[in-house]
Amino acid sequence: MTSRRMRAEQVEQTRTTILSTAERLFAERGVVSVSNRQISETAGLGNNTAVSYHFGGKQELVRAVVDRHASAMEAIRKDLLGRYQGSTELRDWVTCVVRPFTDHLTALGNPSWYARFAAQLMTDPQLRELAGAQLEQAPMLHTVIDSLHRCLPELPPPVRLRRDDMARTLIVHFCAQLERTAAPDWPAARTDLIDAVEGLYRAPHTPAPSE
Repeated sequence: MTSRRMRAEQVEQTRTTILSTAERLFAERGVVSVSNRQISETAGLGNNTAVSYHFGGKQELVRAVVDRHASAMEAIRKDLLGRYQGSTELRDWVTCVVRPFTDHLTALGNPSWYARFAAQLMTDPQLRELAGAQLEQAPMLHTVIDSLHRCLPELPPPVRLRRDDMARTLIVHFCAQLERTAAPDWPAARTDLIDAVEGLYRAPHTPAPSE
């Protein structure tokens, strides 16, 4: 039993090392540019097929990195939902959009690579679709977005969705840029982003000719 437990712990430690190394390399070099072999070598694993053995292909590895952070951010959303449930204030729900990302980055410490990794996913259509599929399994996030949309009855549904996309792009890429600095000020970034995203949602909508 002890030997079996030690083996399980060793496997888990190897998986954690692979995930941490992959996340950093993906953030620094781009997901497409990094091979499983490079990840294994950088992680100091003697077996160059270790990534394939533990995760399969690159998509499965990317999905595992996303999952690694998604649960922590869902926990933050759950706490925020407990605070703002039933609110009709747009800023409260914008806070629930921004803080899970910035608070999680704060908890990761410095240096971190998650924001830059997330930015990489947004620039590749296939990776963006993969990450989106994973986020479909985040019920707290859906509750937040639905509550936010209820604060914007004047905006047509397609416009709300486009503003959602703008907000995500702003949050992720601004945080990715800040993450590159020596000492990111995440509390200041959180406040700035809440102000900016609230303004984005409150901006007037000018119907396009096709509308």
